[in-house]
Amino acid sequence: MFDLTGSVAIVTGAFGLLGPVWSEALLGAGATLVAIDRPGVSPSAAMQRLLDGCGPERMHVLEADITSRADLDAAKNALEQRGLKAPDVLVNNAGIDAPPNRDAPQFLFDEIPADVFRRILDVNLFGTFQVSQVFGTWMAQAKRGSIINIGSLYASVSPDQRFYDHLGMDPPFLKPPAYGASKAGVVNLTKYMATLWGPYRVRVNALSPGGVFNHQDDDFQRKFCERVPLGRMAFAADLTGPLLFLASDASSYVTGVELRVDGGFTAW
Repeated sequence: MFDLTGSVAIVTGAFGLLGPVWSEALLGAGATLVAIDRPGVSPSAAMQRLLDGCGPERMHVLEADITSRADLDAAKNALEQRGLKAPDVLVNNAGIDAPPNRDAPQFLFDEIPADVFRRILDVNLFGTFQVSQVFGTWMAQAKRGSIINIGSLYASVSPDQRFYDHLGMDPPFLKPPAYGASKAGVVNLTKYMATLWGPYRVRVNALSPGGVFNHQDDDFQRKFCERVPLGRMAFAADLTGPLLFLASDASSYVTGVELRVDGGFTAW
């Protein structure tokens, strides 16, 4: 039921934090993987291990900026030239997050530059739209497939700024307001595409992770985990099962939904 042997799966933003998580799960289920990331971006250590362990017949790497329609069209053409069929699975993973960074500029709410806000929307929401225009349309023409848009718990709730007040930044660190707004837009876009492409047997769902462990500082982890009914952050193993469920025939009658994998965070 979860077998993806013979399928083609695309993951955007493949070289980032979660890209290797989705990629390893899809490869392990038997898919041929197409990893897409921006020109000039180096693979993470986790992705490099996958690259070292796969031959070119199982893993294709393409460069494309998801905000560039020309880049995405060129990526699609490259896949056709390599003899690959329309993807069976598309994971819209590429996006901008903004964890605390003392070396990055900090802004009060009324001082956030317009271009900073727009850049997050441009990548997270418009980029997802453009990737779906190119590859989702291809899937609809083939009359099959599953699109999985990566959302966030912050598509549903606001960040709790108290998670960061121990950092002592001046001005205080703010989780960017555009981040949650963009992910809420992704969830709504998911519903739009699910209804649009349902007649073409393309399913479209959102997978919204909660806080994912990435060696955050101890105070943040304590405060965050106190807010989670299951009492901990998410690990890679918590995310792969839900992804494979949405990617495979196990979810053949599931479309237009947001699957929250957040340990119960949004239940409170």
